[in-house]
Amino acid sequence: MAKRAAHRLAAVERSATVALLDRVQQLRATGAALVDLSRGEPDFVTPGEVTEAAVAALRAGRTHYSPSRGLPALREAIAAKLSADNGIVVGAADGVLVTPSAKLALYAALTSLLDPGDEVVIPSPGWVSYAAMVSLAGAAPVPALLDPATGFRITEGVIEAAVTPATRVLLLNSPNNPTGRMTDAAELDAVLTVARRHDLVIISDEIYEHIRYDDRPHLSPAAYFLENTLTVNGFSKSHAMTGWRLGYLAGPADLVSAALKVQEHSVSCAATFTQIAGTTALEDSRPAVEEMLSAYTARRALLVEGLNSLPGVTCARPEGSFYAFPDISGTGVPDGSDFAEWMLDDAGVVMTPGPAFGAGGHAHVRLSFAASENELTQALERMDKALRGR
Repeated sequence: MAKRAAHRLAAVERSATVALLDRVQQLRATGAALVDLSRGEPDFVTPGEVTEAAVAALRAGRTHYSPSRGLPALREAIAAKLSADNGIVVGAADGVLVTPSAKLALYAALTSLLDPGDEVVIPSPGWVSYAAMVSLAGAAPVPALLDPATGFRITEGVIEAAVTPATRVLLLNSPNNPTGRMTDAAELDAVLTVARRHDLVIISDEIYEHIRYDDRPHLSPAAYFLENTLTVNGFSKSHAMTGWRLGYLAGPADLVSAALKVQEHSVSCAATFTQIAGTTALEDSRPAVEEMLSAYTARRALLVEGLNSLPGVTCARPEGSFYAFPDISGTGVPDGSDFAEWMLDDAGVVMTPGPAFGAGGHAHVRLSFAASENELTQALERMDKALRGR
């Protein structure tokens, strides 16, 4: 049998971040002392009240299937959160789908929307899995190339230039991974203008919504264009619940119901006791979220100041998320992949190469400050020694 895998997989590489994690684990197994700033998850523990809610649910025997749409109590809590925090009004009964991870919510949305030959416009740099998910759905990812010189701002012209008659979806991520940028009012207006002009569906990935700085407002496209917008969010980043695998999709009933079919015929539902914990997270864990944000704010200052003191490195302050995305073009090793490999081999500092996030990231690396201040200080000292020793 000559054909061993689907042809569409030829356009899909392994996840760069997962592959990097594998290499880090291999190096640590040999005794290498690494400082890992590649992590895409909080280094905090899940809030205690959330864990206790899950334990109580387990002891009460809540270990069976839930409705595929999700437990009614959690869907109601999500709908209330969207209305209060985001200005998004959806019905808990038919406008919310609880999923085992925000990643699955994205995949279900794309799979339910796309046919072969369709295209998805993705502002670039963007998260490593966006383009792969589009390809897995049988469609074509089209990057809208953002200019590092403008701070990766989204403009109507940049988005419009990527649109063709085959474009079906426009994917937006704010706060952005990897750049740390947040979409402002002018950028959102540009996105909405193009989406309305071409009748595009917007998928808005808002997983880092609660991690933002300097009182910067979070803007949700669904508050202004609900009929054509699917909002993706979850609990991993805001509540340190990455391993719990809990997210959600919200939007027009017909689009959510289409994504429901993907869930019903794949994973069926999110774990029942995890959903009970998620309800507690939305209703009772705001202080814990704010405590994490306070720590991230201090770490952001430490890392950005330190990066800007390194020879040949410049770094803008991230407006949201827990990532810095410095420009390393002045170091003498201007390619982000080469720079990250050098820092791993010579300094023992793990970072994610900017090119993994697509065009526009070639002269950058991503460093996570979901790490202790001691780890950040160690990483900066090691990088400084390597750069000054060239």
